[in-house]
Amino acid sequence: MQTLKFKTNINCGGCVRGVTPSLNDNEHIRDWKVDLESEDRILTVEADDEITAHEVSAVVADAGFNAQPIGS
Repeated sequence: MQTLKFKTNINCGGCVRGVTPSLNDNEHIRDWKVDLESEDRILTVEADDEITAHEVSAVVADAGFNAQPIGS
């Protein structure tokens, strides 16, 4: 299990609703949340080791949003 963090443009409840199906339907993503209080709108993803940060970014992009990996 790994924790991945991303700077996103998911900035409101409507955006969260828009990205929810994509993140929830991915078999490797166990849990996720977006900190809408943070200026950087940090998306935190708890995922299996089988998925990379790039792949999570692609899932978010497919929903119409940006997710840039941050940290290590």
